[in-house]
Amino acid sequence: MRTLVLWDIDHTLINAGGVSSEIYGTVFHRLIGRPPERIAAMAGRTDLAITTETLRHHGIEPTSDLMASFAEALAEAFTIRQDDIAERGHVLPGARAALKALATRPDVVQSALTGNMRPIAITKLTAFALIDHFDLDAGAYGMDGIERPPLVKLAQQRATAKYKEHFTASNTVLIGDTPHDVRAGHEGGAH
Repeated sequence: MRTLVLWDIDHTLINAGGVSSEIYGTVFHRLIGRPPERIAAMAGRTDLAITTETLRHHGIEPTSDLMASFAEALAEAFTIRQDDIAERGHVLPGARAALKALATRPDVVQSALTGNMRPIAITKLTAFALIDHFDLDAGAYGMDGIERPPLVKLAQQRATAKYKEHFTASNTVLIGDTPHDVRAGHEGGAH
């Protein structure tokens, strides 16, 4: 039986050097036509939650069309600024070694459970040459839900469908850095 290891990305594996909040501000300004008064707290939260709260703070209803436009613009902006992320950010101590060590084990599937939407996760992991250690089809991402705990079950379902093995709380590990990650593990079904 394999173990599904679900990694958070920001402040668990990498530090993006402050580029994320800059991009949110730029995208908000471009789509809404004015600079944001504030961006919602990001640590441990999903892109869906951050975007929804930021828009509502400014009196803007997060319609499905606006959310789709915001998501598309964020993904594009992160891709454009991938080099900035690599230059200003860094891989956290021990992260690369941990990923490499687990990658050698045939009984481990490594994926992401992150507040980043999938294209942003890909950009960040690519910027630091970490992406080859991940099966991103077995993960869950920041536009999959507002709260993190349900993302654990979603990742387990995706991994189960791909590997034809049942992934549950007994063989899923979640590694993260915030209370939101801990809550996701406890409530979602992961060590």
